[in-house]
Amino acid sequence: MSGDFPLERTRNIGIIAHIDAGKTTTTERILFYTGRTYRLGNVDEGTTVTDWMEQERERGITIASASVTCFWRDHRINIIDTPGHIDFTAEVQRSLRVLDGGVVIFDAVHGVQPQSETVWRQADVFGVPRICFVNKMDRVGADFWRCIRMIRERLEAVPVAIQVPIGVESSFIGVVDLIDRVALIYRDELGRAPDREPVPEELQALVEEKRENLVEAIAETDDVLLAKYLEGEELSSEELRQGLRKATLNGQLVPVLCGAALRNRGVQPVLDAIVDYLPSPLDIPPIEGEDPKTGEKIVRHADPREPFSALVFKIVTDPFVGRLAYMRVYSGTLHSNSSVYNSTKDRKERIGRLLHMYANHREEVDHVSAGDIAAVGGLKFTFTGDTLCDRKHPIILESIRFPEPVIYVAIEPRTAADEDKLMNALRCLADEDPTFKFRVDENTGQTIISGMGELHLEILVERLVREFKVWAKVGKPQVAYRETITQKVRSEGEFVSQHGGKPLYARVVLELAPLGKGEGFIFRNQVSEEELPREFAVAVEEAVKESMAGGVLAGYPMVAVQVALVEATFIEDQATEGAFHSAASIAFHRGVLKAHPILLEPVMKIEVNVPEESTGDVIGDLNVRRGEIEGMEPRPGGMQAIWGHVPLAEMFGYATDLRSATQGRGAFTMEFDYYAPVPKEVAERILGGPLELR
Repeated sequence: MSGDFPLERTRNIGIIAHIDAGKTTTTERILFYTGRTYRLGNVDEGTTVTDWMEQERERGITIASASVTCFWRDHRINIIDTPGHIDFTAEVQRSLRVLDGGVVIFDAVHGVQPQSETVWRQADVFGVPRICFVNKMDRVGADFWRCIRMIRERLEAVPVAIQVPIGVESSFIGVVDLIDRVALIYRDELGRAPDREPVPEELQALVEEKRENLVEAIAETDDVLLAKYLEGEELSSEELRQGLRKATLNGQLVPVLCGAALRNRGVQPVLDAIVDYLPSPLDIPPIEGEDPKTGEKIVRHADPREPFSALVFKIVTDPFVGRLAYMRVYSGTLHSNSSVYNSTKDRKERIGRLLHMYANHREEVDHVSAGDIAAVGGLKFTFTGDTLCDRKHPIILESIRFPEPVIYVAIEPRTAADEDKLMNALRCLADEDPTFKFRVDENTGQTIISGMGELHLEILVERLVREFKVWAKVGKPQVAYRETITQKVRSEGEFVSQHGGKPLYARVVLELAPLGKGEGFIFRNQVSEEELPREFAVAVEEAVKESMAGGVLAGYPMVAVQVALVEATFIEDQATEGAFHSAASIAFHRGVLKAHPILLEPVMKIEVNVPEESTGDVIGDLNVRRGEIEGMEPRPGGMQAIWGHVPLAEMFGYATDLRSATQGRGAFTMEFDYYAPVPKEVAERILGGPLELR
């Protein structure tokens, strides 16, 4: 890992996909073929490098994203293997925020699955160029061309096949490289060196047709190549590669490869494609941030000589070196045993050790520079999403936004002596995982933990026992409802009091309005500083934010509310920030009561794969659960895929019911999509009485 590689020969990429598409297996093969490991890691046997946590090896799933570095064709490739399960979506989101390119893996049998769509959309948001690898070509029902069609239709992308598979299912033995017109056939069990042979005769017509499609797609993205193509000139392999690289970096085309990672077929061409088509740190646009004092836009280039700037995207509690902050360095150079400025928190941080991570192993380095992904120990005030930079050249980079938790449970330690240990452990877990929250309920005194799903919380409770040695009792999962308003209202709040013989007075008028689906909270101050000094307006905003934490129906947090401060009465010798805080709280509470508050519930996007004969029963069951079926599609092996939306409240225990209805053959995946109003009769059941009485 040592030795500085020039930036143009560096690749920071993520392996992303739906659960069980083969991300970790592909990553293990990449490490083997690049000489980083000397035996093939196996997910089923629990011998993988990147799935190093005990729970990952036991369950055969990735929980935490792992960072590894390898070398191929004199390029350094930093890889992050991300989880596929939707409960760990934060790991994918924060990885995509700091990566330059992505390898999206699809299951050749199932094609585009729900989590594939989610990660694809997340990559779109961050503008991450990607290539696709259609894995599991050796399985019954595998169909490369159907996968490409699904990528085009479901993901609205422009996929281009750069390979044609040789054989299918059990007879899959290799691929034809369309750019070089050469067949790569894997005869060796370990797949180390595929034989390069002429294109098999029976595939020549198909290869020529698909190559023509590829050449045409590349030519259409480049005027120079298009002119040569229209004049009937043959485009060289090098011209095609350069044209495809440019089109991939611009997001115009997505190269698609195929293989069977578990059977060691088709992985080396993926490494070639990472080098040939995915960006180096120099190929991505310079990172933009703002000056913490003036708010002016600042640009930083991927240059070790520019002022230092980095984004912290992950915090990990390491049993050997303590708290580690993972960061992506965007510009400049940072040396160990120096100091750095956390511009988000306005704090100076002392840099202890700088580490390059290889899954859970560490290599100490004396400096990191632009384009690096590294970990740093000894930071006290830094959390996920914070910017580290040079004190003389401060900048704040855009932070990372994470979804809100949708499920919660009550937790308590087995013994009173474990109370402090439990709170410390929960703090460590919340530092690491931005989608995990905990709080103490004021009314019951219970500790409530919340997360993205049942599996998410189950794993965290397991970690309490294994890593922190805290045994805890856990309640039943509950849905994290939200509250909002449905009408625009104007509301007045007046605070009159005496304090130490001195009269206190404050009056504010707020205007409350509902916001659109998926929006949080917006505060606007429409009162001039002459009418109300700034510090009092800040007190009003703080009061509104605090009031949003608990609604009027059942104390659930409020969302999708816009609040404007439209009027204020300020008497200088009777005004205090506390008085305006109280007046704003009164105005907000009154306004919410008048604005017809409603309860919102998390609605999940779901896909269920069932045998054809069970389709009717499963659809009937989803309808009973208040589900909305949006589509169906036949899948290989006599299966049907059903997708739609279902409220989370109706989905507890669904896995058991589905297994019973399908003789154990059914499977489903679901992920949070949006909050929707709870039907009146359901809301009254949740709240224990008519809404009108509240």
